[in-house]
Amino acid sequence: MSTLFAFLHHLCAFTLVSALAIEFALIRQELTVASARRLQVTDLVLGIAAGALLVVGLLRVFFFEKGAAYYWHSHAFLTKFGLFVIVGLLSIIPTREFLSWSGAIRAGEAPVIEAARRRRVTMVIHIELAAVVIILLCAAIMARGGWV
Repeated sequence: MSTLFAFLHHLCAFTLVSALAIEFALIRQELTVASARRLQVTDLVLGIAAGALLVVGLLRVFFFEKGAAYYWHSHAFLTKFGLFVIVGLLSIIPTREFLSWSGAIRAGEAPVIEAARRRRVTMVIHIELAAVVIILLCAAIMARGGWV
């Protein structure tokens, strides 16, 4: 069972990273009805992957791996978990922007986004991607038993 949950954890993590990369690429292009719709769908996939990653990860912590006491005393885990929460909170910014486009998309029009708002959404996605890199570093440190 532990192997299955490790697999699910990795699947969710890779899906999340892929969705972030797709958002990063799409937000930099000219906004069309099709690309705006793709951004909305990609953001939905990102949210589902993040939720599943959290649930599966916590199940691993409490039931399938070394036990909660080990993880809650690991600085690498706490850093990784804290960054995950920060990324989740930051992701509210692009999600709200993408959801605000629903009316225009339903009307068959490309949403209009001010340059400053686009820069803010792009910057948030950059920060999310950078945080994911640090999360991966923490995972490697955890795998080696570091920062305990």
